[in-house]
Amino acid sequence: MNAFQYVWRSPWVRALVFLLAIYVAWRFVGQIRTVLIDFAVAFLIAYLANPLLNWLERGRVRRGLGVFFVVLIFAGLLSLAGILLATVSGQLVTLIKALPDQIGSLGDVLDRVTSWLTDRGVPGLTDSRERLITAAQDYVQNFGQNIVPILQNALSSTGTLLNSLVSIGGVVGQVLLILLMSVYLMIDYSRVNAALLHVFPRPWQPRVQEFSDLVGTAVGGYVRGQLLIASFIGVFVWLGLTIVGIPSAAAIGFLAGAFNIVPYLGPIIGATPAILLALTLPGALLKIVLVIVVFVAANQIEGNFLSPYILSRTTDLHPITVLVAILVGASLLGFAGALLAVPLVALGKLMLQRYYYPSRVYTDGP
Repeated sequence: MNAFQYVWRSPWVRALVFLLAIYVAWRFVGQIRTVLIDFAVAFLIAYLANPLLNWLERGRVRRGLGVFFVVLIFAGLLSLAGILLATVSGQLVTLIKALPDQIGSLGDVLDRVTSWLTDRGVPGLTDSRERLITAAQDYVQNFGQNIVPILQNALSSTGTLLNSLVSIGGVVGQVLLILLMSVYLMIDYSRVNAALLHVFPRPWQPRVQEFSDLVGTAVGGYVRGQLLIASFIGVFVWLGLTIVGIPSAAAIGFLAGAFNIVPYLGPIIGATPAILLALTLPGALLKIVLVIVVFVAANQIEGNFLSPYILSRTTDLHPITVLVAILVGASLLGFAGALLAVPLVALGKLMLQRYYYPSRVYTDGP
């Protein structure tokens, strides 16, 4: 027995080495976290595209050509997203700058409301019109002074908002890097999975493969369900605002659908620009009411019917379980918790079914 083997027999030495290794790994991961995030996003794209690529291969379309089609679709969606967001952001910049002057046009509506309330004996409405308009103008002016620079920076190629998201190469470089990695992952998806599996010791690999399948079932079902829900919200808001007559209805619908990846956030985010744009139209009060009706309807349909039904089908969870999971996740970790709650609960259910229910602890008792 050499000196190393003798020292390694001590449990304190082994514990110290393991703790040191964990610390070094933690520091190393902290240094390359941007690369890991990019790889995770690229792997998610490849994971979502893999069923489509397999279907194309079964239809005798070569995988390389299928990847080319997927990249074209992805690039088209990104271009459409950029155009729509730039359109609605540019309109909001102009709108917010002009809102203090346009609020004065609501004076007639306020006159009718205060006159109606005064006729019914409501006291204290003297000069209420002037006070309300002045307060609204001050609030919107302050709001505009804060939000306009942010939107302008977001629209500029050298804006601090977008520059803070990435450290090298800008947003375009970041997207191209992720897209390039996702192309390689899509082409060699099975080989990459096999290589990642071989990182683990051989006796662990069957369990790792089994756990990976569980994660794929839980997370994949949730992501596909959320994409379906987001698509519905986007189309519903787009059609509803088009009927109401709100400008940039397609852009606002896209905004609502995209942000709805975080449950219930899309209608809230999309309603703000829609209401602001409604203020500039004839019959502003009626337009605002109709806009609110559209977004409340979208939110109610999603929250009470669509999300529980679709997510319960894609993640094999009861609708009430989905609702409770989202509420608990939001209470614990906010929007991040609401986003992660359902796939974690789905994964937990699959692990119970796979490992706990067949175990002797469950069948015979502890």
